[in-house]
Amino acid sequence: MSDDDQHGVPDERRQAWGERYRPRYSGVATFMRRPLREERAEWDGVEIGVVGVPFDGGVTNRPGARHGPRHLREQSTLMGMVVHQTGVRPYDLATVADIGDAPIEGVYRLDDAIADIERHYDAIAAAGIVPLTAGGDHSISLPILRALSRAHGRPLAMIHFDAHCDTGPELFGHKHHHGGPFKVAVEDGALDPRRTIQIGIRGPAEPLWGFSYESGMTVVHIEDLYAMGVPAVIEKARAVVGDAPVYLSFDVDGLDPVFAPGTGTPEVGGFTTFEAQQMLRGLRGLDFVGGDVVEVSPPFDPSGITGLAGAQMMFEILALIAEAVAARRG
Repeated sequence: MSDDDQHGVPDERRQAWGERYRPRYSGVATFMRRPLREERAEWDGVEIGVVGVPFDGGVTNRPGARHGPRHLREQSTLMGMVVHQTGVRPYDLATVADIGDAPIEGVYRLDDAIADIERHYDAIAAAGIVPLTAGGDHSISLPILRALSRAHGRPLAMIHFDAHCDTGPELFGHKHHHGGPFKVAVEDGALDPRRTIQIGIRGPAEPLWGFSYESGMTVVHIEDLYAMGVPAVIEKARAVVGDAPVYLSFDVDGLDPVFAPGTGTPEVGGFTTFEAQQMLRGLRGLDFVGGDVVEVSPPFDPSGITGLAGAQMMFEILALIAEAVAARRG
């Protein structure tokens, strides 16, 4: 007899609540209240793995994103079962589990930490799991792109929401920092710049982003976004990536700081949470092979609204990935 039968729980509550019909504040927090399968032996049958990468060794300003995955797990218990606007129910489309955090032995050695993350994502890809990642600073996207591009045998396309292009040069003798992962990814053959679009760009770091233009990336500054309008930006993104396997990277500092104050390099004048949701929902049907939400720094936001925004964006991306997984399965 099911819990519902035992307690007389109407089916509509199960539809809204999921299989864990209990208070959202109870139990051990996992991403989206999904089952926890940390050990690789438990990965069989998992189609989408939600992963934490608690690392912020590449920040150039305020630290704290190492606490992002744990905080996002807690905030994600508020997420439901359906994207109300589109009607997408990701858990009906794919098997989703929290597969724990990437083990990082080189916590105090930046280059080693990047290599540790890359090895873990090699294992995720080898298991046939599509990763949705909670960072961590934006340097973690580089090793993920390396692993996934190898698994797919080609450079990936990318849709990137951010205040910064993150295609900067070496800083203080290091290429592995959160302001330069996508330059390195292109140089490594992991990212196709002509199928990359960067949305929401603004702020005084603009002189650092020459590589984006030189390599052929499409850059949509925040003023362009508002001049074009959200529907036109969606169409531009879809045209840029085409039918290629695409990675989606969402830095919470793309949002205006009133919606995401808890981040390392906040930039005023960003897009709203509603606009972010509309842009993400407009990307349905693309061939998503992974995604991340990065740069949530809980110590700089005691209210928790940054984490709540980040968790919501993770759920929106999860819905996109679930539809892509279902489409590939046929």
